[in-house]
Amino acid sequence: MFNLLSLFLFPILGSMNQANFPEILSESEEKEYLEKWKNKDFNARNILIEHNLRLVAHIVKKFENTKVEKDDLLSIGTFGLIKAVDSYNFDSNVRLATYASRCIENEILMHLRNIKKYKDTISLYTPIGEDKEGNEIKICDVIIDPTPSMTDSLIKMEHYESLKQALSELNTQELEIISRRFGLNNYQVETQRDIAKSLGISRSYVSRIEKRALTKLYLKLKD
Repeated sequence: MFNLLSLFLFPILGSMNQANFPEILSESEEKEYLEKWKNKDFNARNILIEHNLRLVAHIVKKFENTKVEKDDLLSIGTFGLIKAVDSYNFDSNVRLATYASRCIENEILMHLRNIKKYKDTISLYTPIGEDKEGNEIKICDVIIDPTPSMTDSLIKMEHYESLKQALSELNTQELEIISRRFGLNNYQVETQRDIAKSLGISRSYVSRIEKRALTKLYLKLKD
């Protein structure tokens, strides 16, 4: 099951490179945290996820010629990693990293098969032009996410109170942009472009503020 830390892991992956990922755990460290996770220590679970992000980045390199956005593959691979940590058989003699490698690769392959199946569908990452500053605009930047309000999903999570506390760490501008982007605090979900227009700032500046705010939330929820 996802927790709030997992929720905020995906948006900041794109701003990281492999050198910034935590070192992979040694075999003894892995056993230590697996034992803690077996006893429902969610902090240990998060450590197991974070310290295997290098593994995700390594496997993603195998699919660089697929023309799929690297950030997209990182997110999909991380989803596979989280599933691996959550479904790992503690009685198995197989190392988590070995099991996770299969899960990560399978998740990416399944995504690629779906792309092939719907190859005539326009990608959300298809470039459609540039803004006034010459920054590339993709379809996903100008459409509103049709999924239910994130607030509805978050309320169902057992750590929703933690999110409210984390949001209090944001400054006024960061809080407004995060709320409007994800439909929090009674806001409707809006695109970066709509927010930029209403605030009289550039879309790229909204994007920078959003990433900074998400990173703050991630670090706060990580504690």
